[in-house]
Amino acid sequence: MEYGEGNAGRLGEHPDSAAFFVFTRTFGQKGGMILATGIVHSVETMGMVDGPGIRTVVFLQGCSLRCLFCHNPDTWNRNSKDAQEVSPQELVRRILRFRPYFGSNGGVTFSGGEPLLQPEFLLETLRLCRNAGIHTCLDTAGCGMGGYEKILQYTDLVLYDVKQITEEGYRKMTGRGWEETGRFLQAVRKAGTPMWVRQVVVPGLTDGEAYMTALQAFIRDHVPNVQKVELLPYHLLGVHKYAALGLPYPLHGVPAMEPEKVQKWQETYFSNPDSFTKNPKNQRRTSK
Repeated sequence: MEYGEGNAGRLGEHPDSAAFFVFTRTFGQKGGMILATGIVHSVETMGMVDGPGIRTVVFLQGCSLRCLFCHNPDTWNRNSKDAQEVSPQELVRRILRFRPYFGSNGGVTFSGGEPLLQPEFLLETLRLCRNAGIHTCLDTAGCGMGGYEKILQYTDLVLYDVKQITEEGYRKMTGRGWEETGRFLQAVRKAGTPMWVRQVVVPGLTDGEAYMTALQAFIRDHVPNVQKVELLPYHLLGVHKYAALGLPYPLHGVPAMEPEKVQKWQETYFSNPDSFTKNPKNQRRTSK
């Protein structure tokens, strides 16, 4: 889900284009318990744009959305031959190797793809991280398979990706309706988990003064517990992946967004929490 200028440690870029979700489970020996395993696309260390502080970013494989601006189509297919199957214990052991770099406010961020599409694996991994004292962050569009309440019990911060702010626009942008992400937002509201909101600014689709004003209102009315809003300029760094996969690029001909314009809108519309939150001084928890 991460929308930066590059991802270190990618494992491959040649899965099939269709999304096909089959959840792998292995039988453990501890009291007959069934232990979930996960499919991981890649792990990035020393991440500094996916939550507070220095973080390890775990990209889980699989996504049911087909966002027009997606720059990681190699994470779509759940059954990619280039991804790795790991247990929660194996993954947490790897994360713990980087804990000295986390400092006082770093930790781990689970991204994708869509991490919520591997709920059992995600829940157990989050629980182990919490027990180890590691700050946990979830980078998501909120389009999973339910079970959000349990997952949020072990989540310290949510990075929520706003795709579009009208139902019609959302369907055109992602290929799906927004009922599932609405259910996720209700779970976040109930849990009180802090949220940082992200919006990719695409020329002609999610840009302009009118859109920013409407985005303010959308966040204020529909997205709970918001501490911060980040506008991310649309870029063309993922175009080559579509060619490698033999897929047409959905936004062919759309230029990269000018960072200077995005920065201006960021300062004008989202530098003051009062402009996008109903009760900015009354959050249950905080994440620096």
